Amino acid sequence: MISFDAHTRREPSPPPASRWTVAEVEALYDLPFMDLLYRAQQVHREHFDANEVQLSTLLSVKTGGCAEDCGYCPQSAHFDTGVKATKLMPVTEVVEAARAAKAQGATRFCMGAAWRSPKGRDMAHLTEMVREVRALGLETCMTLGMLDGEQARALKDAGLDYYNHNLDTATEFYGDIVGTRSYQDRLDTLARVRAAGIHVCCGGIVGMGETRAQRAGLIAQLANLDPYPESVPINNLVPVEGTPLAGAEPVDPFEFVRTIAVARITMPQAVVRLSAGREQMEDGLQALCFLAGANSIFYGDKLLTTANPEAARDRALLERLSLRAADQAG
Repeated sequence: MISFDAHTRREPSPPPASRWTVAEVEALYDLPFMDLLYRAQQVHREHFDANEVQLSTLLSVKTGGCAEDCGYCPQSAHFDTGVKATKLMPVTEVVEAARAAKAQGATRFCMGAAWRSPKGRDMAHLTEMVREVRALGLETCMTLGMLDGEQARALKDAGLDYYNHNLDTATEFYGDIVGTRSYQDRLDTLARVRAAGIHVCCGGIVGMGETRAQRAGLIAQLANLDPYPESVPINNLVPVEGTPLAGAEPVDPFEFVRTIAVARITMPQAVVRLSAGREQMEDGLQALCFLAGANSIFYGDKLLTTANPEAARDRALLERLSLRAADQAG
């Protein structure tokens, strides 16, 4: 058991990955539901305060018009979803939003831009965002698409704490969802981020039509990164009219909870983030996700371009569950 200081919220860097086969991950999924949750809760308590939840806020600093064709994304220029493309936000507006997020209790501020990758002319603007938001005492995270090594180092030099770049799904299902960027492209960006010394935020999406074996494949891929990500967002697909996945059948709610539990067991020191799809979740389902090992949420009224539970509703739920927000980052 590692030592845990309840007054220090920043999670430790995870140890080198243990190899998980897809079959081993599938075997976890196949456990009786109560046994799986019991095991996940035991693992969770070994590494974290079980009654603490980290709050992050996500701001879209550049919306729409993305050149990628990710089948779930309303920001893709390939699909007519009604999302209007915007320019990169001014730094002053980003800082204002970050200050408001901190006042609401968020400890990490994530900035997302709908790009295949940032252009050289954008980097000075982006690094200024990082420096100004970090000066507020918030952890910083960005998701900007693919990065080269120079871009990753520039963000690190500006003080970026985390970079989000999801794998989305298993390798064998990925081509059914994305055609403009390869799985290896994603892995290469993650390697550059890690080499630059930035913490990795990387997860995926369930409910896109994948099988349980493919969900297990995603978790195995994440758990076998060396080291595995410090932050693992698990998203429940929000079908958006106009995207190829608009008619996707929703995943069984208990299967989603199983995915949270399996992520917790296979990546014991990662912060497992309950991400997109919370707007559609009943309070009881969210409580099960916390029991299964989720210990972070995106907090605020919007998650990029999709709705997110209002901050007041989140605070009320945490209070009902006797869960407390993690301490403000210093």
